[in-house]
Amino acid sequence: MSQTADQGFESVFTLEATQLKYGIGAADELGWEAKRLGLRHVILVADPMLHQFGLIERIEGILAASGITFDRFEDIHVEPTIDSFARAAAFAEAHPCDGFIALGGGSTIDTAKVANLISTHGGAVIDYVNPPIGGGRKPPGPLRPLIALPTTSGSGSEATTVAVLDIPELKVKSGISHRYMRPTLAMVDPALARTTPAGVTASAGLDVICHAVESYISKPFNQRPKPASPDDRPPYQGSNPVADIWSLQAIEFGGKYLARAVADGEDYEARGTMMLGATMAGIGFGTAGVHIPHACAYPIAGLKHVYHAPGYSRNHAFVPHGFSVIVTSPASFRYTYDAAPEKHIRAASLLRGHAIENPGPDSLPAALIDLMKAVGAPSGIAELGYTEADIPAIIDGALKQQRLLAGSPKPVDAGILETILRQSMRNW
Repeated sequence: MSQTADQGFESVFTLEATQLKYGIGAADELGWEAKRLGLRHVILVADPMLHQFGLIERIEGILAASGITFDRFEDIHVEPTIDSFARAAAFAEAHPCDGFIALGGGSTIDTAKVANLISTHGGAVIDYVNPPIGGGRKPPGPLRPLIALPTTSGSGSEATTVAVLDIPELKVKSGISHRYMRPTLAMVDPALARTTPAGVTASAGLDVICHAVESYISKPFNQRPKPASPDDRPPYQGSNPVADIWSLQAIEFGGKYLARAVADGEDYEARGTMMLGATMAGIGFGTAGVHIPHACAYPIAGLKHVYHAPGYSRNHAFVPHGFSVIVTSPASFRYTYDAAPEKHIRAASLLRGHAIENPGPDSLPAALIDLMKAVGAPSGIAELGYTEADIPAIIDGALKQQRLLAGSPKPVDAGILETILRQSMRNW
C-alpha cells in the first residue's frame, strides 16, 4: 500500500467498532452492562418469535433483577419495510427512554436503530434513506445507547452503521447509514442462537460470508475520491489493511463452521463461531463496504414476494436477505476476479480450508456454489420466482444502489449487471 497521498484521492481510513462481549452466558451480564451505560428505563425491541423459547422473558427477568424498567416493542417485520420502521419510531417517540435493547436478528436490530434515530432527532424515515431514493439526511449528533443481543448467526447488524428497509410501493430495498447508528455494545451469546431454524441459519450464514468476501475485495480506500471534509467520508470506505483482518477471519469461520451450524443447532462451537464471524464480518464490511451482490440483492428481495424460504413462516412469502445476496455472488466474483486475483484465490482457499489447485476466475465461485449446495440455498434467481424477463427491472433497482456499486473493484454498468444476472438465473 502506497504511503504517498495523492491530492485527488483518499489517504485516510477510519475504524470505528462496536464494543463486543462474546461467549456463552454473555447475555446474563446485560443488567450490569446497561447500568454501566447509565440506563434506567429502556425500550426492549424484541422478535416476538422468541417468546416460544422463553428468551424475551429471560431478558426481561435480567433487566428487572437489575432495577431497569422497560417498555417492550415487538411489532417486528421480517425484512423491515418503511412502514414497520415508522411504527417502531412512533412507539419510541411515545415512550420516552434513555436507551434501547435489541433482541433478535438483523431485522430486529435494524428496527431498534431506526427507532433510536427518529425518536432522538425527529423527521420521517424517508428523510434519512440513502439517496437517490430518500433524502440522505445526516443525524446531527449521537443517538442514545443501543445494546444489541443477536439471536441469529448472520446479519452483523450488531456491528454496523446500516439499517436496511423495503419500500414496497417502489419495489426496491434501500438503507439508512451513518456512523451514529452503530450499536454501542454487542452482546453475542451463542446460547441465544441454539433454537434458530436451520434455514434461517443457512441464509444468515451465507450473508456473513458474502459480507466478508465483498468487503475484502472491494475497491481499496486509497482509490476513492478524497472527501471535501471528514464529515463526508462514507461509512463504506473501501478495503484497507485493518478491515481485511476482520473479513478474512470471517471467511475462514464461514468455510469451516457454516455447514455444521446448519446441520445441528446444539453444535455450540459451530453456531457460536458463526455468530462471532457475523460480528467480525460486520466490523469488516462496516468499514470497507459491500458492492455488487448486495446492490443486486435489494431489487431481488423487493420486486417479488413469492418465494417461501425454509425455516421461515409459511404465511410470509419473501426472499431472506442472505439468499438474495448469495445467488449473484458467484457471477459477481467471476467478474471482479481480474481486479485482484490473489484476493479472490485467498478467499476461495479459506472457504475450502486448503490451497487451491490450478487457481483461476472460477475458484471462488465454485467454492461458494459448493457451500450453497451444502446448506440448502436456492440455486439461483429463477428459484426465487424470477425469469429473464425480470432482468431489466432488477438492473434498474441495482443501479439505484450507487452507494454500494461505488465500492466495486471494477466499473459496473447496466451491461455488466445483465451478464451477472443472466449467469445467476441458475448457478447449477
